[in-house]
Amino acid sequence: MAAAEGCEEMSGNGELVESSAMEAPEVPAPPLPEITEENGSAAVVPEAPVGPDPASFSMQPAAVDEEGELPADFERLWKAAHDNPQDFTSWTDLLQYCEQEGHITASRRALEAFLVRYPLCYGYWKKFADLERRVGLNDKAEEVCIQGLQAIPLSVDLWIHYINLLLGTLDMNLPESPKRIRSVFEDAVAAAGLDFHSDRLWDLYVEWEKEQGNMKNATAVLDRVLRVPTQLYNTHYDKFKEHLNSHEPKEVLSPEEYEELRELCRQSQKAERAEQAQEEEKERPPGEEEPATPEGTDTEELMQKIREQVLLRRDKVYQDNEGEVRKRWHFEDAIKRPYFHVKPLDRLQLRTWHSYLDWEITEVNKDTKDPSQDPNQATEESEVTAPPQEPSEDAIVAQDDHRVRILFERCLIACALYEEFWSRYIQYLEPQSVDEARAVYKRACEIHLAYKPNIHMHWATFEERHGDLTEARRVLEALEKKLPGLAVVRIRRAALERRAGQLDQSEALLREAVAESKEKPTLHAFYSIKLARLLLKLGRDPSNARRVLQEALEISPDNDKLHMNLLELEVSGDPWASAEAVQECVTRALAAPLEPHTKILFSQRGLQFAEDYSNSIQSVLSVYEEHQKLLKELGGTKREAENGDEDPEKLSKTDDGSAVAVSAQVPPTMPHVPITTPPPPVMGTDMSAQAGYGGYSSWYQQPQYGSYGYQNTWNYNQGYYPPS
Repeated sequence: MAAAEGCEEMSGNGELVESSAMEAPEVPAPPLPEITEENGSAAVVPEAPVGPDPASFSMQPAAVDEEGELPADFERLWKAAHDNPQDFTSWTDLLQYCEQEGHITASRRALEAFLVRYPLCYGYWKKFADLERRVGLNDKAEEVCIQGLQAIPLSVDLWIHYINLLLGTLDMNLPESPKRIRSVFEDAVAAAGLDFHSDRLWDLYVEWEKEQGNMKNATAVLDRVLRVPTQLYNTHYDKFKEHLNSHEPKEVLSPEEYEELRELCRQSQKAERAEQAQEEEKERPPGEEEPATPEGTDTEELMQKIREQVLLRRDKVYQDNEGEVRKRWHFEDAIKRPYFHVKPLDRLQLRTWHSYLDWEITEVNKDTKDPSQDPNQATEESEVTAPPQEPSEDAIVAQDDHRVRILFERCLIACALYEEFWSRYIQYLEPQSVDEARAVYKRACEIHLAYKPNIHMHWATFEERHGDLTEARRVLEALEKKLPGLAVVRIRRAALERRAGQLDQSEALLREAVAESKEKPTLHAFYSIKLARLLLKLGRDPSNARRVLQEALEISPDNDKLHMNLLELEVSGDPWASAEAVQECVTRALAAPLEPHTKILFSQRGLQFAEDYSNSIQSVLSVYEEHQKLLKELGGTKREAENGDEDPEKLSKTDDGSAVAVSAQVPPTMPHVPITTPPPPVMGTDMSAQAGYGGYSSWYQQPQYGSYGYQNTWNYNQGYYPPS
């Protein structure tokens, strides 16, 4: 971890461990030989854990303080960490101080709070367990280990620490103790046994079975690990050979395999002896009898033949597994930081994880859609050298799916702070199990990405898509409490209620947002526009919509979008009844502190409306004269328009896609006499202006209104819905 320099370091499996308590480093595997065999997999597939439930490893309340007052600087460091819980350095400063002081209660409180926020730090789970064990609370130490393994089940180091804790505290003379240890070993290899760096766990399991005198169990464990592609895969085969040669086959093989091989080897031996006897009969002197061979005796020669056949069977498994290791080796070699760290990963590491996941998922699809072997294809091997029964196609696919999940879990240790990998894991799990996908969302949003709004909103969309509106509401409400003032969250909540048919609740949410944002004019205008459009378009209540916009204009008279929306509302009504209201909107906009070119747009829009719907030519000419006066007042803008120097921001798209100028162009030879219709350039301009005002998104997303920061700051238009 970033703030643990000097006293701690990272293990190869991604956990933080104390350098003084670290195991001896693993010896790197020798270079792979040139091999061509592929396709190796195990027949028995343990169920893959998707991940822990965040609530399942919540800390127990701290024990009663038996040491008097807390250390002097504890409260200061505690407050610094809680005031900014995302600052990892503040937490490690607190933990280091508590450790230096040697205060049990302070250390316990700090570790409990820290591990809720950073549960992937193995080293601190180990420190916590050791802390409890030092004060004689072995049961509490065991609970801590279990909580840590629920948080990070792929931690080989933590599994080993937990097993060593049990070995040091259980009475092995009791018959239930070995059963419990074996059960924990099975849980460990089921959870982390497919990790590429799980060799130490398998080795510990084998050695423990040997210490218990269970040679057949040790053989069974070695048989299982021979099918697992790990970093030290070749050492497991060497250990299997040593194990086999150090004991009688009957002691290490299962009764079924031993009897099968013994009978086959004896038949083979008899055939060889018969052939040899025929040769010797020809050379034996007349009258000399054949030496008797005792029946049922297992000679050393027979034992050696059994060992040879055992190795012949395992050699095929080993070669297949070696092929699997070779396919993964370059991915594993490229992963430089497999452990959790708060510092960002470089792009190369992120690409490596993506590529590795792509390849592993492709392997599953290949096995599912294009089996490489015909199950009816006959083998040409002899009965004696035939390998053990191969796993079924379904078992192979299940095993590959388990490997994909393990790889995702490994990736989410190193990349826990990158929501792209959480989203990808959810996308992989959702077609198989909605509940498993939901559990991953819960883990990501409630622990590791608590302050990343996008994945929370994806979670809410996920729940809504699967019909759980209550949970979708809860997710968005929790996010808004954690990140208050984030407009996109309130808009999502209002949209959720609208889609659920709860228009009253949607309106209430927007009204609440309007009321709470009066101190922030830009945000207040944004919410007011949203509320007004809801009332107008869905509530069919133009009077309330008008009132909302007018009240907003009292707070932000210089907000051109408010003026535009109010004008749009009036124009969209009955033209005979709204003529006065339209002109009132134009007058209000012209009197407001708006940009000159914006005022011209409003004036043109008023002139357009008068031309289209006015009952008398006098009213049209009156509006036209006012428009001409405005152009004279804004002389600089008028001259630029006449000279063709048009501002790019005054260009708008018409319905046919052509660009026209949205400036007040007036021919320089315009006669100053009354005319019945405005000149063509003004009419053409008004048509483009109508397109601009009538289309909600055209004005709403204009570049000059970037001060809302809606697209960039809140990422509103990107990733609205998660990929499906």
